[in-house]
Amino acid sequence: MESHRINIVQGEYHVSTADEVSITTLLGSCVAACINDPIARVGGMNHFLLPGEDTASPLVARHGVHLMELLINGLLKKGAMRPRLEAKLFGGARTMRGLGDFGLANARFAQEFLRREGIPIVGGSLGGETGRRIQFWPATGRARQKMVRASDEPLHSLPGLPANTGGELELF
Repeated sequence: MESHRINIVQGEYHVSTADEVSITTLLGSCVAACINDPIARVGGMNHFLLPGEDTASPLVARHGVHLMELLINGLLKKGAMRPRLEAKLFGGARTMRGLGDFGLANARFAQEFLRREGIPIVGGSLGGETGRRIQFWPATGRARQKMVRASDEPLHSLPGLPANTGGELELF
């Protein structure tokens, strides 16, 4: 079976049921939510730049609240059932010193949003100072993370998610 890779960038999301599809993205302070229904074999990923709920902002398409709603609604339209949804969160790094910690704000927003929606977080990697390349297979929920830049400094996870020490991480 030949694999088909779909790349998404800031402000985008994609949902699929196809076994041969994987969704990829590159993250720094942005966060990607990978959500799937393992029974319906449907899943998707989003990539958001800001957590904000300011719908008047010209960047609303890149806001977490907007993209989380689009992703969840896209999953439900393709046959997912809300009680079976599970999530993996990636990103939220602090990539620039001297500026606000946008990565931390993004990560906290994603965790709180999923908690309010009753969607359990079953894996992922948040925080640290290193970018990540994420690959997600929506039909199975499998996710792979590769650190973009090697670092001797371990990544520190937010509460509820394991710390990642760099290198590659694969979650099933």
